[in-house]
Amino acid sequence: MTNSYKDKSWFKFLSNKYVWVLLFFSAWMIFLDNYSYFDHRILDKQINELEANKKYYQDEIKKDQQNIKQLKNPEQIEKYAREKYYMKKDSEDIYIIEFQGDTIEKDVSK
Repeated sequence: MTNSYKDKSWFKFLSNKYVWVLLFFSAWMIFLDNYSYFDHRILDKQINELEANKKYYQDEIKKDQQNIKQLKNPEQIEKYAREKYYMKKDSEDIYIIEFQGDTIEKDVSK
């Protein structure tokens, strides 16, 4: 009684103990290890998000530094106070005009 599948190349390949060790090691590293492939993908996504945040905040810092340079001028301070905080001189009246498309409607159901 002879087994014809034992002579096949695929059977010889799969019956090799090194192939089994390699398959076990690969499965372990991809799925089960603390530093698995899937964990690395998640960490890479977090790194990309943090780098994007870093770039955003660096741009904001540059904008703020420019604003600080402008605010060293007393005229710019007055302009900023008038626009941002609606400040006025004693002899002035300020009228704030808001258009419907300019503001975001607040959700009343909250």
